[in-house]
Amino acid sequence: MRSVLRAAVRAGTTWAGSVRAVRTEEAHAVLTFDDGPDPVGTERVLSALAARGASATFFVLTERVGKYRTLLAETVAEGHEIALHGLDHSRLTRFGAREVGTRVATARRVLEDALGTPVRWFRPPYGAQTPTTWRAVRRTGLEPVLWGPTAWDWLDEPVPVLAARAMEGMKRGAILLAHDGYGDDPGDPSGAPAPTFDRGALASAVLDALAERGLRGVSLEAAMRTGTAERWAWFRR
Repeated sequence: MRSVLRAAVRAGTTWAGSVRAVRTEEAHAVLTFDDGPDPVGTERVLSALAARGASATFFVLTERVGKYRTLLAETVAEGHEIALHGLDHSRLTRFGAREVGTRVATARRVLEDALGTPVRWFRPPYGAQTPTTWRAVRRTGLEPVLWGPTAWDWLDEPVPVLAARAMEGMKRGAILLAHDGYGDDPGDPSGAPAPTFDRGALASAVLDALAERGLRGVSLEAAMRTGTAERWAWFRR
């Protein structure tokens, strides 16, 4: 496992801090989905969210936005938030600060042109960032967002197993990492095949488990309307 440095910083500060949770009195759990739009996974996740009246934040790759512009519009029309994941799924820690800034700023322009509205959040692929790349992202005007619980859904395992993992550490204000697509670093591909489980079924299982705990799945934007961001320093290559 790649080394990780985590250090708590006061909520509301920005020095080296990435959003990893929301302090809230509401029964909110923040749902985030990475690596889309995907013509299969995104559609199934959207159906699961709609069936349960939930919202989510989708961190998209602009190379896929260009291919699936209609799907992006559908996601917005259904009330979900769009955020940036990158031009592609490249690990940004492979690049120097100037190239990171250029890549992220270019991707932001492409995404905002497609949406017709500004975007606020950025999630680095693999959660990989250093203080240098973090600063480069902040200079573009975007705010890095990471996560707390994760479904580990880049692994091809049974939906009940993944859903149980997603609920580990799940509590009010937690940000869940999940995926509606599957991305590899084009500069260092793993060669692993994309998982074959039903991403809609996983989203449904997670939403049902949240309901059992008295929690409601919402987007980061929705959670922030009544809550405040909690930030930690998080750096890993």
